[in-house]
Amino acid sequence: MRLGPLLPVHRARLAELLRATGAFNAEEVEVALSLFDLGDDDYEFVGVFGEGDRLMGYACFGPTPSTEGTYDLYWLAVDPSTQGRGYGRALTREVERVLAARGARLLVAETSGRADYAATRAFYLATGYEEVARVHDFYAPADDRIMLHRRLTTRERGVATR
Repeated sequence: MRLGPLLPVHRARLAELLRATGAFNAEEVEVALSLFDLGDDDYEFVGVFGEGDRLMGYACFGPTPSTEGTYDLYWLAVDPSTQGRGYGRALTREVERVLAARGARLLVAETSGRADYAATRAFYLATGYEEVARVHDFYAPADDRIMLHRRLTTRERGVATR
């Protein structure tokens, strides 16, 4: 397993991977790819590469506007044929490492409350994220918006304790 930046040459595999998860509809896949195509400084990408340097997963993250040291984990996807092998955990830990080195305070992830997202929610909880908010029926009836976060430093409410 190797972690590294995503390059334009990875776009086709990224599209394949996003579709293979079955978690994202066509519109969501297009949004993820359009962010990748932007090359904008507000969105950073890290990939996890397996045997033969094949892209097996990726994370997209960036600063949350109008906050101090808060970042969003916008996308996290791992090839379903390799889930459970530590790729997702390696990606989240790498994002956390990069952000902690910058002095970031919080990393926020958002996911769905649908039953088919139960494994996703379990993953976040198992990797140290805490559910901090739930908006019922946000995406659609019976499809809640769930916000989770992981504290990256001990700085709270304007008091630096690190």
